[in-house]
Amino acid sequence: MIRIQPEDFDLAEEYQQLRQGGAGVGAIVTFTGLVRDFNNIAERQGASVETLFLEHYPGMTERLLEDIIREARDRWQLSGVTVIHRIGELKPGDQIVFVGTAAAHRAEAFAAAEFLMDYLKTRAAFWKRVRRGGRNEWLDMKDSDRMAASRWQREGKQPGRDGGGQQ
Repeated sequence: MIRIQPEDFDLAEEYQQLRQGGAGVGAIVTFTGLVRDFNNIAERQGASVETLFLEHYPGMTERLLEDIIREARDRWQLSGVTVIHRIGELKPGDQIVFVGTAAAHRAEAFAAAEFLMDYLKTRAAFWKRVRRGGRNEWLDMKDSDRMAASRWQREGKQPGRDGGGQQ
């Protein structure tokens, strides 16, 4: 499931939806990203973030997210996947992104969730503008995000953190 929306989301509801994946679900991993009250630029300049504004290209963004999820499903046996990304104006502390994966085993659920977040940060068409000190500034992708995503290209399918055993 993919949702791009200005509205907040309910973590408990999203978890329950993933849990409905059937008797084969043995692990659910969720990640929730929050708007921080600082960013790399603000850390250097000492300015707090007032708001973060996210834009996307409707239609294209959803297709890119579908491709990312399809690739995750090709790499791991997943019973369920949910990606929710908020758009519009957000304030520090607001929920911005939810990624949830359900699988038979924790290794696949963890690896898939991490993969989805890494690719979401680097391949999805979202543009971020931060407001601080009364000024707006566009944010660029961080090198650390590029590096995190590039390891999936080098590694291919990964069994997960515990060596892929039947947990």
